[in-house]
Amino acid sequence: MLASRAFSLIGRRAISTSICLRGGHGVVKVEDFSLPSYVDCRNVPLPEVEYVRDLSAEQKSLKEKEKASWSALSIDEKVGLYHIKFNETFAEMNRASHEWKTVVGGMLVVFGLAGLIVIWQRLYVFGPVPHTLSEEWVAMQTKRMLDMRVNPVQGFSAKWDYDKNEWKK
Repeated sequence: MLASRAFSLIGRRAISTSICLRGGHGVVKVEDFSLPSYVDCRNVPLPEVEYVRDLSAEQKSLKEKEKASWSALSIDEKVGLYHIKFNETFAEMNRASHEWKTVVGGMLVVFGLAGLIVIWQRLYVFGPVPHTLSEEWVAMQTKRMLDMRVNPVQGFSAKWDYDKNEWKK
């Protein structure tokens, strides 16, 4: 209700997208995504547009020299012309990345934190180990199951030789 009241007082035409874009920090640059953009990619060696769109005076003079014989150009000028069209060379795109160090370091940090949590849980969260996990208790439970002949066809008791009192081989 308050918004409709404000619209009626100000007028619907007074509020436009330019006011919304301006905000409190200056004018926001709006990208036109219908235009082609530059992307360095080994799979697409020739991007749709040049890397440098607005040429400086030095780059404009290089473009003029480009129209003449290329044998007159120095290696630095040829590299400068290349970098007008492309951002990186294939060698720069294929160079080794040190990202694996960050990934391995992050994994080690996560494993370390997980280890600390497990240690904390063993000390403060879990109680003592139950007596049913002691070797004596397991031996008594095994003896009881064999005496009861638990699952004699294919299970526990099928693997026990009752005549020799030992496990079958």
